[in-house]
Amino acid sequence: MTESRSAVLRDFAAPYSIETVTVADPGPGEALVRVAATGMCHTDQFGRSGVFGEAFLPVILGHEGSGVVEAVGPGVTSVAPGDHVVLSFDFCGECAACRTGAPANCAMFELHNLSGNRPDGSGCVTDASGAPVTSRWFGQSSFGQFTLATERNMVKVDKDVPLGILGPLGCGVQTGAGAVLNTARLAPGQSIAVFGTGAVGLAAIMAAKASGAGEIVAVDLNPARRGTALELGATRAVDGADPALVAEVRAGGPGMDVAFDTTGVSAVMGAAVEVLARPGTCVLVGAGMDVFTVHPASLAGRTVTYVYEGDAVPQVFIPRLIGLWRRGLFPFDRLIRQYPLEEIDRAEADAHAGTVIKPVLVMPAATAR
Repeated sequence: MTESRSAVLRDFAAPYSIETVTVADPGPGEALVRVAATGMCHTDQFGRSGVFGEAFLPVILGHEGSGVVEAVGPGVTSVAPGDHVVLSFDFCGECAACRTGAPANCAMFELHNLSGNRPDGSGCVTDASGAPVTSRWFGQSSFGQFTLATERNMVKVDKDVPLGILGPLGCGVQTGAGAVLNTARLAPGQSIAVFGTGAVGLAAIMAAKASGAGEIVAVDLNPARRGTALELGATRAVDGADPALVAEVRAGGPGMDVAFDTTGVSAVMGAAVEVLARPGTCVLVGAGMDVFTVHPASLAGRTVTYVYEGDAVPQVFIPRLIGLWRRGLFPFDRLIRQYPLEEIDRAEADAHAGTVIKPVLVMPAATAR
């Protein structure tokens, strides 16, 4: 058993509570990780939205962790104590999608990532009173000093890369970059429109630039975000509130080869389809409750798909992104602002206000005991 200072959510409408909890020893296929830092992702807001019901509480969220392996459970061979790791999404490893190298399409993705428990329904954290805490959000629940992860959702990384910036590669940055490089497979000279330029959208823009895109159009309501998009590789920026949005994105041309929506807003997803050329591909990733409706004729010559985690195999894709970063081609660290764990509520508020793109929570120093 290991004590951890962790951010516990006990009320969907209340601030986080920083508490000392107890993390179980790693079981078969698991490892105890001393978390260095964790990104705060929009999907964490989905976790605190109440959609999973009161039984989800209390919960430790966080699913963009990076840290150092402290101990491994039975059967773990790919990592060892002392290894530096990035934590990504979990998957079963046994279904047809997992066996064919497509873990983001795991048949049990939701069970492994959104239930907040192990697939068998068990948890691994208790609070000071001994009561259980939901603690397997995306197979990690990394808003704390220590967490249990599975061998499947750990990615071993070189020790010379700063752990304080790596966490967002596990979800948000991977999702945006993967949608461009893995799903759309944007080719040199092709065009893309990115709707929503938060961390996911900006990761897509950086990936599009790295892939040699001919035209990269950023669409957002926030003028500061549009400016950042231009700095990071967008060739044009369009106000998302423009009444002639589709025409502005098309700019008199035949349309875009690829459109990418991060907002999950029904009207915006519709616009993302309408800006496409024929042929054209629209990739949707936004986490929300809006329903997307489209007239069948609008899909003539066009493909629309929704993807989890950028269709990535984390053990392959995250090192690839780190390699691009080392070469100066993917400066994702420019999106990050660090906060101590104790300031998690300020980090969340800043993200809501749009004054920070990617908050990263830095954990207080800890020793497993």
